[in-house]
Amino acid sequence: MDAVEAKSRVRAEIERLTPTLLEVSHAIHERPELNFEEHFAHDLLTGTLEDNGIDVQRGAYDMSTAFDARVGSGGPQIAVCCEYDALPEIGHACGHNVIAAAGLGAGLGAAAVAEALGGSLAILGTPAEEGGGGKEFMIRRGAFDDIDAAMMVHPADRDLRTMHTIAIHTMEVDYEGRAAHAAAAPEKGLNALDAAVLGYNAVAALRQHIAPQERVHGVFTDGGVKPNIVPSHAAMQWYVRSGKMDSLETLKDRVVACLNGGAHAAGCQMSVEWNDPAFSDMIDNTPLLDAYVRNASEVGRVVVPEEPGKIVVGSTDMGNVSYAVPSIHPMIQCAPHGTAIHTEDFARYTNTEEADRAVIDGALSMAYTIIDCWTDARAMDAIRGDFEPTA
Repeated sequence: MDAVEAKSRVRAEIERLTPTLLEVSHAIHERPELNFEEHFAHDLLTGTLEDNGIDVQRGAYDMSTAFDARVGSGGPQIAVCCEYDALPEIGHACGHNVIAAAGLGAGLGAAAVAEALGGSLAILGTPAEEGGGGKEFMIRRGAFDDIDAAMMVHPADRDLRTMHTIAIHTMEVDYEGRAAHAAAAPEKGLNALDAAVLGYNAVAALRQHIAPQERVHGVFTDGGVKPNIVPSHAAMQWYVRSGKMDSLETLKDRVVACLNGGAHAAGCQMSVEWNDPAFSDMIDNTPLLDAYVRNASEVGRVVVPEEPGKIVVGSTDMGNVSYAVPSIHPMIQCAPHGTAIHTEDFARYTNTEEADRAVIDGALSMAYTIIDCWTDARAMDAIRGDFEPTA
């Protein structure tokens, strides 16, 4: 079987599976689940794989909502990553239902020709992308040890080669002061809320003097109990982002210094807990991405580079995967141009006919790209040659 015949068979398989894939996308959209709580999506995806004759390790890598399905033997082993967690209050406003169903379709389609082409495939269920970092834990526990390349597609308002993905580390900040009656004995109190507000304002001043690709944003999660009690405790959550992991470390130190300044000014104590893991910036593998773009064009997609001033900026634990193995994270349109991800509008668009087309086109484009990896040794050499392992 050559690549042309294999792609024809894959198309027929994905067409056969189209009703199932769309049912999966719709069902996950209707049942949004948060980080590490994606039990419905996990069971639906693994059950669908098993119904199609693929053995699955449920609850893989010490995470109850992760899974790992392997097909084939020998040849390059290519991984398709499925995401399926949602956001608080606004549900699937990042379109992970589309990611899950497209990844499922690509995996099932490619599985139909894996043995004939002598290729190997991993269909990986990766929980908790929205801040939990499921992929990083899977990396640490060996999920990607024998993977030659990894891929996924992410919904957007355009078909884009890349998402401008920057590194991120999140933290929890606590301020401890001393309570007192705010009217009867204010001099006896140490105001933890004042410390937090001063720290916040210091970070706001810092924002004037950070690099264009850097972002710092935070919210107050505890500001006291009642106005007539000097707050003895205050808390915040912060996201610190930078273009690369190295520059992220420098920015983190600057942000903590600002927040600590508020504690000193108010006479309070501050503690910081960095949430594990950090998310790395995304390093898209150029030869693998070129192959995806060619295959997307075969199914009618026109994939374009990001335009200056119109880039999609965010962070993802797929960046961690890209530090471990050659990886891509292209964007696929499922909403009108100008619709921002992580909004209520985008959540509505991830359950429309356009989103359904993204599921099927994304599945085909990835499955075709997997076939290219299995059938073109020179392509795999180029993919490996473009990858620079990091310590």
